[in-house]
Amino acid sequence: MSDSSGTERLDARLRPYALGVLAHLLLVLGWYLLVTVGKVPRFVMPSPGDTLHALTVADYGWWDNTLVTATEIFGGYGLALVVGVLTALLFTWSKTLEALMLPLFVTLNMIPKVALGPLIIVWLKYGVFPNALMAFSIALFPILLTTARGLREIEPDLLDLVRSLRGSRWQLFFKIQLPGALPYIFSGMKVAAVLAVAGAIVGEFLGSDSGLGYLMLQVQVTLDTPAMFMAVALITLLGMLLYGAVLLMERLLVAKDARVS
Repeated sequence: MSDSSGTERLDARLRPYALGVLAHLLLVLGWYLLVTVGKVPRFVMPSPGDTLHALTVADYGWWDNTLVTATEIFGGYGLALVVGVLTALLFTWSKTLEALMLPLFVTLNMIPKVALGPLIIVWLKYGVFPNALMAFSIALFPILLTTARGLREIEPDLLDLVRSLRGSRWQLFFKIQLPGALPYIFSGMKVAAVLAVAGAIVGEFLGSDSGLGYLMLQVQVTLDTPAMFMAVALITLLGMLLYGAVLLMERLLVAKDARVS
């Protein structure tokens, strides 16, 4: 009896992953059929095999360019996470600071990041750091907003109890506020994971001398669409790794019944 129930629980856990894998396989199959049956020209849309073959071209420096883009994405995302959580914490400590700074953050977030790209290049030149800064600027706002909301959702009576026991602000944060706000923080982190990838690639499009976005611009000139598709696939893989890491952290740190979508 227990063996069958354990098997059922295992099947229930694996089912979403199996369906996800199946959906991706169907996508690749549809791609293959579209190219072969529809006889789509290679320079318009390559086949999955042609795309994988592009990965064997050493001149494209796949490893180096992927490493550059990964550094920009993960670096900008990590910085956004730290700054967003700490800024939200400061807002809970000072209502005056929140009233002063939050409207400014909203205004700055409304500025199109593409418009900031040329200015960042002028100020910081080309390189990994400017593109990571672009990823940071896009990923920061959702983390800040959801964290601030989560910290405000903590029961006031619980906070008063810790204060009555003469707990410090940092003890209050790490023992009460942070654990209670984790579901909200992870909600913002999921959104920010997608935005960080977009920010890094936008930065490479606007001005860079390395990275997968830069490589896409180079092969575009020769209409090497297999290499372009491969670059897109690697960018997507980096985004999936980041998003998957966030989901894993959420599963480990947040109780299932406390998660918010």
